[in-house]
Amino acid sequence: MSKPEKKSSNSEAIKVQDPATLPGKDKDIGGSKSDDWNLVIAKHVVNSLRPIADEEQRDQAFTAAVQGLIGIAPQDELEGMLAAQLIASHHASMECYRRAMLREQTFEGRREELSQANKLSRTYTALLESLNRHRGKGQQKVTVEHVHVHDGGQAIVGNVESQGGGFASKSKEQPHAKQITHAPEQTMPSADAPRGQVPVSRDEERALPDARWTIDGRTEGES
Repeated sequence: MSKPEKKSSNSEAIKVQDPATLPGKDKDIGGSKSDDWNLVIAKHVVNSLRPIADEEQRDQAFTAAVQGLIGIAPQDELEGMLAAQLIASHHASMECYRRAMLREQTFEGRREELSQANKLSRTYTALLESLNRHRGKGQQKVTVEHVHVHDGGQAIVGNVESQGGGFASKSKEQPHAKQITHAPEQTMPSADAPRGQVPVSRDEERALPDARWTIDGRTEGES
């Protein structure tokens, strides 16, 4: 008779609840209705700060980091992660700047710290752009108010939209668009006086002058 298999002591059942059914009292911190998630996001941010010996200053830094998350106001779990990385990259870059300015810092050390700070600042910018795109702030709407149409041209008035922060126009046919036709304007007089036409003869026969001429002291025909 075979013995029953023993369950590993390391295996534990994980109970997962649907975040939609949770109250989410701390959603303004991590963007989730699961307060377990929000608490983990807050701990991630706090642990990314540099160690502070003074207890009062440490508590102030921890409180400021969590308040920073609340200020960013993540609306979902993705925004919660982006907000946490924004704060972490900001603190890391500022720490590199601080170390670069130490009086006893060497030239090579200062150069390395500033290089790392530059990379972290660019990472911060990329994270901020990702957050804005996720929130739809990367889209721009351009309204055309004045349209100038030249002779023989036509224009369609409508909304011109561009996505991703660029200026590329997107042509759409809209039912409410109006067609604008060009109204001819009065021709302005030219500052130059009109000139008359000069007739040019082309293939007609013209009389050629006599090629012979008279030189003083000689008669015609003498060399």
